[in-house]
Amino acid sequence: MSQTLRQRLQACLAGGSRADKALASYMLARMSSLPFETAASLAEKVSLSEPTVGRFCRTLGYRSLKDLKASLADEIGDSPWLISDRLRDFQQRSRAGDDQLARSLELEIAGLVRLYELAQSEDWKRVARRLASAPTVYITGFQTERGLAQYLANQLQYLRDGVHLVDLAAGNFSELLLPDEPGRCLVIFEARRYSRMAKVLAREAKAAGIATTLVTDSFCDWGRGLVDEMLVVSTEFNLFWDSTAQMASLSNLLINAVFVELGPQVEQRLNRMAELYGRFTGHVGDNSGPLD
Repeated sequence: MSQTLRQRLQACLAGGSRADKALASYMLARMSSLPFETAASLAEKVSLSEPTVGRFCRTLGYRSLKDLKASLADEIGDSPWLISDRLRDFQQRSRAGDDQLARSLELEIAGLVRLYELAQSEDWKRVARRLASAPTVYITGFQTERGLAQYLANQLQYLRDGVHLVDLAAGNFSELLLPDEPGRCLVIFEARRYSRMAKVLAREAKAAGIATTLVTDSFCDWGRGLVDEMLVVSTEFNLFWDSTAQMASLSNLLINAVFVELGPQVEQRLNRMAELYGRFTGHVGDNSGPLD
């Protein structure tokens, strides 16, 4: 097809029937949500019949609504196009072959939904406010969760001052526990089998009056009573090892929440950070830095 879907819809507005014009107008106004529509939902919203929707798609040069939606891939970029159709097809194929990955996908989707529900909780809002306003934020993780802690710390450093990744090598956590600095806070990432250091650190932070958030799995039985909040994510997805991937998703949501708390003024800091990176390191294709 030489024309894009948008061009075909616009042409239809000029010379189509009343039903065609109604469908074309609706689709043009809601291109980003089209991947989630069905023939039935479109028919109901435009007060037409399902066969009319199918005929309209064929008039535009597509075999069906599904074929029309497939053409959206190039027009809406990386949006989650066809996600409902793709999930349905994957599920049907997987179940037909008793594929264990189908069960893993279902568990991951359910866990992600719970994560977004968690992001609406009072605990979550309290953590976001603290990470935005505390004079100093310390973040740490143990064993395989060290990288998750570094990810959150590095991202928050773009948004505000006073964010530190706790030094594990020193073995004493003195940078966190020794200063007489009211209002500082701590975020710990940990999943089973839990490091002894994580529990000891949480206990010491509590004794020092440091507000502490523990990002962990649903099996953690030692955190409550030692920390101010436990942000619990799903880790069992029918795989060989437990997966802490949703802790990274949690970090992304938390960074967004902190950004909202800080407000538009954070843009100046982000621009300044970009300038400094360009000056010292640079990006591919950006000639402002010392390297190409």
